[in-house]
Amino acid sequence: MSRTELSNMKQPPVPLATLIGQELRNGKIEKPFVKYGQAGLAKKGEDYFLIKADCQRVPGDSSTLFSVFAIFDGHNGISAAIFAKESILSNVLSAIPQDISRDEWLQALPRALVVGFVKTDIEFQKKGETSGTTATFVLVDGWTVTVASVGDSRCILDTQGGVVSLLTVDHRLEENAEERERVTASGGEVGRLNVFGGNEVGPLRCWPGGLCLSRSIGDTDVGEFIVPIPHVKQVKLSNAGGRLIIASDGIWDALSSDMAAKSCRGVPAELAAKLVVKEALRSRGLKDDTTCLVVDIIPSDHPMLPAIPRKKRSVLTSLLFGKKSPNSTNKGNNKLSAVGVVEELFEEGSAMLTERLGKDFPSNSNPGIFRCAVCQADQPSVDSVSMNTGSFFPPVSKPWEGLFLCTNCQKKKDAMEGKRSTRPSETA
Repeated sequence: MSRTELSNMKQPPVPLATLIGQELRNGKIEKPFVKYGQAGLAKKGEDYFLIKADCQRVPGDSSTLFSVFAIFDGHNGISAAIFAKESILSNVLSAIPQDISRDEWLQALPRALVVGFVKTDIEFQKKGETSGTTATFVLVDGWTVTVASVGDSRCILDTQGGVVSLLTVDHRLEENAEERERVTASGGEVGRLNVFGGNEVGPLRCWPGGLCLSRSIGDTDVGEFIVPIPHVKQVKLSNAGGRLIIASDGIWDALSSDMAAKSCRGVPAELAAKLVVKEALRSRGLKDDTTCLVVDIIPSDHPMLPAIPRKKRSVLTSLLFGKKSPNSTNKGNNKLSAVGVVEELFEEGSAMLTERLGKDFPSNSNPGIFRCAVCQADQPSVDSVSMNTGSFFPPVSKPWEGLFLCTNCQKKKDAMEGKRSTRPSETA
């Protein structure tokens, strides 16, 4: 028997599906181009962009490039929007373990985005300022798009099949019954503004504070039931590519998702963003900051996305890739859209921090030292708290399960879940 035959006998057979998957992963499909455009008109001057098109997952390795695009729509001032713009990316990246593969890095992103949003909120609230901001944060790595959002800015996806899909969930109390129930269960009150004579006017708001949103970053003067925990969705495009439209509510109060996508099809991203803003102004006028980012994910052999007429959604398409509830979860389901161009990898919208971080969060391996799952600070065991029990750490010799939070982050978690008030004015 030859040496080759002996070698083959020692190696277990490889399933055909595995071989096909390896071929696809070995670069048979090249990474796409990412092109973008931005446009906006200010009414209050509280909208901010974050654009970083050349981030590197491994510093110094150009083959690990990814891009980040975000919009922060501030309210009650600009400080929260500016702080989030400057801090949130580094806070997200610091929550991802080092020296892991690209696939593992992408899988870690949804949880890291939750950590990054909550950590940014905690850091900003320490400043004692009362402004707040929405945050719609989009990370593009090859054909994979990951979106995290709090508030009412949106990100939509327009694919080459002509199907427009919403990648975010609006956290407006007026439209989101699930969020209204959560806020009231956590100790907040939801109602409209009362004017002289007892008449109620305007959208639903939470009290104290009078905010129309149920999730945001900042808003120190509002109850902790207004949480910074984002809805996260991760999808993978086919090699046909697609277009992302990320915009503040100044756009979406004027245009539907279909209208925004249709208004800019067939033109480069830079011009497309201007056309979306122009269409919003034509429809509603400049009543709010009107801000738009358009990001094209383009096959490397195409100069731009081709203009394809939008197809009508069939009943089957709507069922398979329609808008989902804020707390729907598709971990591991890998659903395909009916037109075969978008694979859903992950979706979660729960406002419960324990559910979002899970039990297997990476921790420091040093004996007697534990790393806070949110602020990433190392803590001696006596200062660490388990998210599962809420009790202080027992003797070091006893095994311990679950995530660990430092005392400050545990207080933040309890307050967000309505277990404890952190507002002195509420308890006075």
